[in-house]
This record gives sequence, C-alpha cells and structure tokens, in this order.
Amino acid sequence: MKFFKAGATHREPQNARFAAAKDLVQRTLARHGLAAQTGATDGAASPVTSSINDLLSQFTGSAAAPVAPSADLPDGAAFLDETFTCAAGSRTFRTYIPASAVKGATGVVVMLHGCTQTPEDFAAGTGMNRLAEERRFIVVYPAQSRRNNTQSCWNWFSRADQCRDLGEPAILAGMVQQVCATHGVAQDRTFVAGLSAGAAMAVILGETYPDVFAGVGVHSGLAYGSAKDVPSAFAAMSGTMAEPAQKLTQIPTIVFHGTSDATVHPSNGDAVARQVKDLGPGQTIEMVERGEADGRAFSVLRCSAANGAPTLEHWTVSGLGHAWSGGHAEGSYTDPKGPDASAEMVRFFFDQPRKGL
Repeated sequence: MKFFKAGATHREPQNARFAAAKDLVQRTLARHGLAAQTGATDGAASPVTSSINDLLSQFTGSAAAPVAPSADLPDGAAFLDETFTCAAGSRTFRTYIPASAVKGATGVVVMLHGCTQTPEDFAAGTGMNRLAEERRFIVVYPAQSRRNNTQSCWNWFSRADQCRDLGEPAILAGMVQQVCATHGVAQDRTFVAGLSAGAAMAVILGETYPDVFAGVGVHSGLAYGSAKDVPSAFAAMSGTMAEPAQKLTQIPTIVFHGTSDATVHPSNGDAVARQVKDLGPGQTIEMVERGEADGRAFSVLRCSAANGAPTLEHWTVSGLGHAWSGGHAEGSYTDPKGPDASAEMVRFFFDQPRKGL
C-alpha cells in the first residue's frame, strides 16, 4: 500500500547545514563563556560540534547514562524491532504490543524521543509501556538516525521537515499508518507525543497530518513554525523568537513545561497553548486548577468545547527543568517529582470523543 506521493527529500546539503550549525554553536558558546578549550588533552582531539543540539549539553550538562531497560516482558507482550521505508526515507522503530491487547488494541500512542535519546531509553523513562498494559494500547517509538542528525534529534527546525508528504513528517505518518492498518486501529484512537525536539516534531505532525492523529502531547517542546533554520531555532529555544508561523489546524493538545527549563524556555509552552486556543471552537469552557504532586506545585489550564470535548490542557510545573515530569530514573531527562505526564497524556488522549458518537 502506498501512503504518500513521491516527494523530494532534503535538498539542503547536510555538510553545509552542519558546518553552519557548528559555527553558530561555537560563537554562541563563546558569548556565554562556554567555549570549548582549544588545547588537546592526552593527545585527544577536541570534540567536533556538528549540530544544533550539541549546544544543549553545553548549557545543561550531559544527561546521566540511562540504565538499559529490562528485557523482561509480561507474558504475551512483545517489543518489536521494525523498519519503515517510503519515498521520503526510512527509519527504524520499536513497537510495544501489550499482553492485554490480545482481545484487540484500544489505540496507538506514538512517542518521539528527545535529543541523544533512544526508543528504549524513552520507553524506560516515561513508563509508557506499563500504561499500555493497563489501557490496552500499542506504543510506537520511532528512532532518529544519527545519519540524519548527529545528536539523534528530530529536525523540527528544518523547513524540509515541516511539510506534509516530505521529510520526517512523511516518514513518521506513514510508519504510524502502517502500524494502525496492521492492528486495526482507527485515526480517532491514534495519538502522538514527544519530549523537546520530539515534542516539536509532534506539533508538526498534528499540523500536517490531522487525518492521521487525533491528539498531540507536547513536553518541553515548541510551537509550530517556531524556527525555519538553525539561528531561529536558537532564538526560539531561548525564548527570544518572533511570533511563530500561523497554525491552520486545530487538534486537541496537552502541554507540559517546567518553569525552570533552561534548555527550552517556558514561553515556548505558552506559545503552543496559545496556538491551540486561537484555533479552538468559538465557544469554550476554561478553568484553572492548582495543586501539588510528588513535591512539585503545578497549575493546569483546561479548555473544552461547549459539548465538553477537551481541546487543550496546559500544565505548568514549578521547579521542573528540561525533564519528563513524573518520569523514571531508568531513562534519561526524567524527574520523578511532579505530576505524571505520561498518565495525564494518556487520560487526555483517550478522553477524546470517538468520531460519529
């Protein structure tokens, strides 16, 4: 089955793009007093900074090495290694099929990892497979190729990866359609979420493929159209960007962002929520809840349509940095304190009304 028209892949030479990124990173680090030492140690060459996301480790420190997830699976469950290929390119991915789905899957949740992470790392840190067992949904963990980004980041800042039928959106949407067709899951039970660069790509997927996804989860991510190249990506992450491009598609969205995020400024979470509200139904019901979960205060703005269907939840978590709220130490970029982002996203997704009901 062909899901997409043949389209052009990246036309921008990767070497030129990486060279520009390297130069910008080095100049940015120098302005902040973080430039790497030019001298070699023990005869070793200085590391080469070759993409936008090398900057992240310079500002936030390297993430602790994740603990390899346990190979133990519930009886009857499977964690598959798969590959999807289409005209736009190819990516590998892991698919978690819960033992509880023996009578049929209730849906599909796509999880897009952040920079330097892997599907296994992201699965361990978010605990999404455990929730899949409880709710009988399938989890898809696409893997970014280091050939396409040296830090395993989704290329949310590249124009070639922000459009329908091209680049990474085409690959990811086709991958999900293949999984849904295999397991008989409808579009209104198919959702996508991500962390950081993965969250920014999740927003792009919701905008470009609303016929594939019924909801979006954005943790520490950026609004649609926040960047068009490396310089504007830095500006967006630092919170000094101009207004993002206009979004045209309304899709239910849940947003998590920490007030102490030093990698992706919290104003980006506000921008994601604002785009959703601007495109929401004319009449909405809004309420703000404040509380505390596992040692962290939070506030959450909830918006719903007149019929009660949830359109937006915006969680602001006090003191949370660039990490998955309520996550597990087995994965990188997680914080065990605060509301459980995974559980709240799953609840929000599956509270969406079925089409035709």
